[in-house]
Amino acid sequence: MTSTTRTVCPACGEPVSGADLYCENCGAELQPGAPSTPVLDTDTEPTIELHTGGDPAGAAVQPGPCRSCGGTVGAEGYCETCGTKASKLRDHFTEQPAPWVAAVCDRGIRHSRNEDAVAIAADPEPGSRALLVVCDGVSSSLDSDVASLAAARAARDVLVAGQAQGMGTEASREAAVIARLNAAADAASDAVLENTSPDSPNPASCTFVATVLEAGLLVAGVVGDSRAYWFPDNAEAVALTVDDSWAAELIATGVPRHEAETGPQGHAITRWLGKDAPDHTPRTTTLRVAGPGWLMACSDGLWNYCSEAAPLADLVRQTAAANGGEPLATASALVDWANAQGGQDNITVALARL
Repeated sequence: MTSTTRTVCPACGEPVSGADLYCENCGAELQPGAPSTPVLDTDTEPTIELHTGGDPAGAAVQPGPCRSCGGTVGAEGYCETCGTKASKLRDHFTEQPAPWVAAVCDRGIRHSRNEDAVAIAADPEPGSRALLVVCDGVSSSLDSDVASLAAARAARDVLVAGQAQGMGTEASREAAVIARLNAAADAASDAVLENTSPDSPNPASCTFVATVLEAGLLVAGVVGDSRAYWFPDNAEAVALTVDDSWAAELIATGVPRHEAETGPQGHAITRWLGKDAPDHTPRTTTLRVAGPGWLMACSDGLWNYCSEAAPLADLVRQTAAANGGEPLATASALVDWANAQGGQDNITVALARL
């Protein structure tokens, strides 16, 4: 990097670089003239949509108390007691369309914006039908926070709209679900493009992982390095996805996982959604689910600290046991755990309890 001029953030007074777009301390925008496509306003969006497999239903989200002192946050977005800038609604949000399915999306500690996104849906009957979508915006691209949220919701809506049964055979039902996952990835890709400025020097991009659980059939699809796992209570944990990443290619050649994932190119992805993406057709895995367990989709903000399926399954089971087996509390505790490990990235955890 070249040397840059140092100045201070106009909102909080913390030192910033003249090249920074956002303040690392409070998240304030430092260069309002930077290219932007605010089709989906992630700073002031008033609702987080919850779906139960039918029509969309909005649930108002109000700013909480000041995180610094507990005081009231005023209409201008600052605490009326201590003056601290309030957290953005996009920094931390949850979804729980049914008691057995929930998700938490969090900014983490080190990033100034939350570029992760999640959108989920579920039918009321536990174990019946659950749809989990996680997209992780690429930090080096512009407007990836906007694009990732638009992509996750677009994909979720496609999955909610269809429930194809194929020609009545198990093979045709699997093919129908895979076709629906491909259509969801197409919709997610279109959403990213719609939220990318045509003349952007670094177009928005994000990863994509989605899982479809319907009547015992589980199908997962991935583009990039967000992941899906199946953690049965009484059987071996299963990683449902393989990353599209340089690290995954090294692992395939025999390089130890820890060495590959912590190396200088450990988080370089080889496929993604975006204007410059080489291909966005998800790689899919199909599994018949028998017996109880946890289905999880997550971003690398979680698996950075516990990558392999077996120890991650142990972490999820222990966390669930400490939180009464409740999915939202468990997802929230897993996010807290990742933040306690350093919170180096945005963190998203989506869980379904079968």
